Amino acid sequence: MSEEVDSIKRFILRKLINIGKIGGAHTAVFNLSKGLPDHIRSNKKGQKAIKQAVKELINESYLLAKQSTNEQHVSINPRKIKEVKELLGI
Repeated sequence: MSEEVDSIKRFILRKLINIGKIGGAHTAVFNLSKGLPDHIRSNKKGQKAIKQAVKELINESYLLAKQSTNEQHVSINPRKIKEVKELLGI
């Protein structure tokens, strides 16, 4: 499952960079799974892996969390943008 979580983490980071969600610009956590294959999004194991990936990214300070409109929103930590781009090979 760790390999699956790592690939989901890379997907989330790449998606947030592509849509410009860095620093003050944020998006709801449920939007992060859009674009992942159905076999990951539609089953409980995949949903658990997505939640774990988001939690790990927040704990590693790659993502900033913000409570907004009764939902958790996230964005890429602007202080870690260089590390994120190196991780993704951008």
